[in-house]
Amino acid sequence: MSQINAKFIISAEKFSQCPEFELPEFPLLGRSNVGKSSFINALANNKKLAKTSNTPGKTRLINFFNFADMFMIADLPGYGYAKVSKEAQARWQKYLEEYLLNRKQIKSLVQFIDARHDVQKNDFQMREWIETYNLPVFTVVTKIDYVPKSKRQSVIAKIKKELDGDVLPFSSQDRMYCDRTVEYLNNLCK
Repeated sequence: MSQINAKFIISAEKFSQCPEFELPEFPLLGRSNVGKSSFINALANNKKLAKTSNTPGKTRLINFFNFADMFMIADLPGYGYAKVSKEAQARWQKYLEEYLLNRKQIKSLVQFIDARHDVQKNDFQMREWIETYNLPVFTVVTKIDYVPKSKRQSVIAKIKKELDGDVLPFSSQDRMYCDRTVEYLNNLCK
């Protein structure tokens, strides 16, 4: 797969600081360390575009990336783990809700699930919140390369049954699903 010319645009703490543009936008939601930054880097074929870390909870802002003026990806702070105060977590939640509910450019939310683990309680809570506000969403199953080939379809089927809607497998290691994912995003932009 070729490289998509993607670039980091800006980080914003809250809705009022988000950049002004008309491109379709895809916010990435998921637990800390589920592979959102690696997803961005794999799509762009640029390992240095989004900062990755082995320490959960490193993303503290909404980070915007422009993918060749086709669409924007917004990397959001992960949920479920962060060594920050309850006040900071409450502030993040308020800012993120404001962004997710008011940002007109959003085409669909993208919820990330780690293929190696069952869907977690806070993944279900996030999906309930999304459904409460009737927001569009699809699921990306990351780290699928860690699952034996013989078990991949059943892992995907189980997640599809639990979360409903479209489920895309993804591996940032071998980039096997990048073309399909970009095509899916482009189709949502139409």
